[in-house]
Amino acid sequence: MTDLAQAGTAPLSDDGRPGRAAGRALRRAAPALLAYAGTRLLGLVVLAIWGAFADKSPHQLLSARWDSLWYTRIAAEGYGYTLHLPDGAVHSNLAFFPLLPALERVISAMTPLDVADAGLLVSSVTSLFAAWGIFAIGDLLYGRRVGVTLAVLWGVLPVGIVQSMAYSESLFTALAAWGVYAALTRRWLWAGLCAALAGLTRPVGAAVVAAVWVAAAVELLPEGRRRQAWRTGPPVAHHHSRRRRFAPFLQLLAGVVLAPLGWLGYVVWVALRTGSVTGYFDVQNGWGNGFDGGLAFAGFIGGLLIEPPFAGGLGLLLGVGALIWLAVRCVRQRQPLPLLAYGGAVLVLALAAKGYFGSKPRLLIPAFPLLLPIAVALARLRPVRTALVLGSVGLASSVYGAFWLHGSGPP
Repeated sequence: MTDLAQAGTAPLSDDGRPGRAAGRALRRAAPALLAYAGTRLLGLVVLAIWGAFADKSPHQLLSARWDSLWYTRIAAEGYGYTLHLPDGAVHSNLAFFPLLPALERVISAMTPLDVADAGLLVSSVTSLFAAWGIFAIGDLLYGRRVGVTLAVLWGVLPVGIVQSMAYSESLFTALAAWGVYAALTRRWLWAGLCAALAGLTRPVGAAVVAAVWVAAAVELLPEGRRRQAWRTGPPVAHHHSRRRRFAPFLQLLAGVVLAPLGWLGYVVWVALRTGSVTGYFDVQNGWGNGFDGGLAFAGFIGGLLIEPPFAGGLGLLLGVGALIWLAVRCVRQRQPLPLLAYGGAVLVLALAAKGYFGSKPRLLIPAFPLLLPIAVALARLRPVRTALVLGSVGLASSVYGAFWLHGSGPP
């Protein structure tokens, strides 16, 4: 496993000039960003071709359906809209966290773009930052080739087209990846800030908070136990570890305190707005969402398994099994504790939530640490073979993404 000092951290601190350090980091990440951008461009081209035959607008599919409509309404009108359905369900826009609509509102006010196109711009830009952060983590742990492969793998996920939609997945993943990276490299204020912003983006922002807190807890252990705990991840070079080992305690404390403020602040604001301590969770219940430990999802799979043609239930069962296998591989791979905490939290929150079972592939998009075992295996192949595999998967993903958006799509 690559030493931390040999990967992405060393160039960021050698001369104390953030601008030059960022330029070097960007040049190092350039192959990953170009390859990732290629996957997204391919997805958009296939979507446009499919749309031409189906007589549907790719622009509308990406910016004006499902959750994107709720985000643009919040951006344009603010919170307060509630939809009462015939079955008694109550859908309040308070279920949607505020960072994406706030950015849409600001961008549309400062540019000629409307709020829907502002959402597409946010996703386009932040998806690149997400790919960069994912590359940085892979590079940090295993080297540049694994980092590039990991970023491209994230781009060719079966539902990767969501990364190009006016949804919050790209924005959240960018904040999460850089928050985890900051925690791995002990940049406590940056870690806390990214976690706080992630908590203003999606409910799963709690997973980034977990990563920051786990990293801080390890850092506060006695030296011997700290070294033993960090053996679950890569070693720390001595010429960097001393500075970080004696990093000001106040910075660490500030990062720990800052991390949950975004998520907690929004939940408290909804509680005040609704006049109920459990206001946010009541809103989620109105949408049929909540956390039941996976009982509803297990029942859904079981129902598909006992009714012909059984393929749907079997496919879901195999998919869940594959996710669990990847999580186990991540542990056996000895990923750093903060990364395991983040990936595990995203996985648990996605699989153990009730309601909108078709959304689970989309909810798993931020779980990029689960792709690390695959990235390491692919990076061991010859570059031509790796490119062939990723290219083939990318084409299949693009076709599936177009089919998905023209059908049920991401609820």
